[in-house]
Amino acid sequence: MAGGTVIAGTADTSRIEAPVTVKAYLMCAFAAFGGIFFGYDTGWMGGIMGMRYYIRQLTDIPYPTADASKEALAAFVIPSWEQSLLTGILSCGTFFGAIVSGDMADRIGRRWTIIAGCVTFSVGGIMETAAVELKLMVVGRLIAGAGVGFISAIIILYMSEIAPKKVRGALVSGYQFCITIGILLANCVVYATQDRDDTGSYRIPIAVQFLWAIILGAGLFFLPESPRFFVKKGRLDDAAKALANVRGQPIDSGYIQDELAEIIANHEYELSVVPQNSYIAQWTNCFNGSLFSAHSNVRRTLLGIGLQAMQQLTGVNFIFYYGVVFFKQLNTIKNPFLISLITTLVNVCSTPLSFWMVERFGRRNLLIVGGTGMVIAQYIVSILGITVGSDKGADTNTSAVSAMIAFICINIALFATTWGPCAWVVIGEVFPLPIRSRGVALSTASNWFWNCIIAIINPYLVGEDYANLSYKIFFMWGSLCMVSVIFAYFLVPETKGLSLEQVDKMLEEVNPRNSRKWVPHSTFASEMGLVEKGITLHVGAKGDSTPENVEDVIVPPTSKGAV
Repeated sequence: MAGGTVIAGTADTSRIEAPVTVKAYLMCAFAAFGGIFFGYDTGWMGGIMGMRYYIRQLTDIPYPTADASKEALAAFVIPSWEQSLLTGILSCGTFFGAIVSGDMADRIGRRWTIIAGCVTFSVGGIMETAAVELKLMVVGRLIAGAGVGFISAIIILYMSEIAPKKVRGALVSGYQFCITIGILLANCVVYATQDRDDTGSYRIPIAVQFLWAIILGAGLFFLPESPRFFVKKGRLDDAAKALANVRGQPIDSGYIQDELAEIIANHEYELSVVPQNSYIAQWTNCFNGSLFSAHSNVRRTLLGIGLQAMQQLTGVNFIFYYGVVFFKQLNTIKNPFLISLITTLVNVCSTPLSFWMVERFGRRNLLIVGGTGMVIAQYIVSILGITVGSDKGADTNTSAVSAMIAFICINIALFATTWGPCAWVVIGEVFPLPIRSRGVALSTASNWFWNCIIAIINPYLVGEDYANLSYKIFFMWGSLCMVSVIFAYFLVPETKGLSLEQVDKMLEEVNPRNSRKWVPHSTFASEMGLVEKGITLHVGAKGDSTPENVEDVIVPPTSKGAV
């Protein structure tokens, strides 16, 4: 874009984004690959904690003999506190990694933050692979977790900012799909190595994850930076180039100029309402405004934090983290590894349905209906387990056990098509650009915080020496799903089919319960005066550009309330 070019926006709400191209699909599909990090790390640890060789290596307990008593078999397990530590320490690392990623994404860009996450993850993976005792494994899990935290937060931010509005929900849902593929791959590798009587039984599943870091990190060198990052940094010429690349349009296309003008106008409006004068202000701005105003920053931040908390509290990761160990403890399932693999397959096969459902029925509807279905399914599992599905030796009711496994799979399918993808989609959509990176970082950190809590407490909830809830734990998850339904009904807006800037305007004008009826009626570019006056860009020596007389050109409307 040559210096002195004037960008003028449009008042036509249908022209604020270029037509969807195959290139946009491919970019987002590749970025979604980052979900494999999340999923694979979720899957392999639960599997190796059930391996005979790994149990012996950590505990020094000899293998039980063929005629060992039930008590001896029950004692041949990794202690509950070690299970909690091994599983929870990853989530601890990801929590802090997600928080830090918000700063990094605004300083060095979305793309370089993800690449930094791949490098950090690889360092932790080397330590995990080399570990032969608990200490080094814990340190490796912590460092690898920090890398996963970078990736899991900023992938969502990056995809939401480059995806076309008509298919943004479907493309971001691809991230959840990659999470499920990661879990499946981990289960397959663990299933293949479980019977090895050497360190390869656990080192092979750990070492495979280096492949994901290499593919994602190398591929991102060839993808463009988010144009909204450049707008935030005031590098408008770079923003135009990146937007043209993402949309597959020439840089002087009217579509590119209209969309860029809308992004600039929305950003300037947000800055005029909540200026960012210092580093501390950039974080405290996430909590500005009234709790009773749907468009306030604090409501959006609490929405993102709460949505990710609710996703974890559905209890689905209980199956993926502790499925093998839990199914062993029940003494009613002959092959826990196989059942764990089946539940993972259900997760993978169900998730692609969300690509269509999230754009057909909307985010809000899926969260409410899916959460309701999960309440019913989990209550049925508990009721069957307590009444007819308990361990009675040779007299165990195998039909009841099969029914419980079926309803566990139904619960997973409901999660995979609703709360799994939709929670990620919504947090990438509801934050305004000035706080978006930090808002998404806080939301993702909430996911990992509750992931960590669940990972730590689960062994104590189902351990025979502690709460020993067994199947009754699904009463707890079902009740928490009921809370998630109430949360979605009152607080989650419908964002289907809207650009990120239109979501911002919708939240200003209606509450979440009426959001489905809202229709775009104006653009930020027209309200801020860009349609008539435009912005003149001057390209500097380094490619930077600044709008000429921006104070005179962009005049924020005075009728809007404070954010």
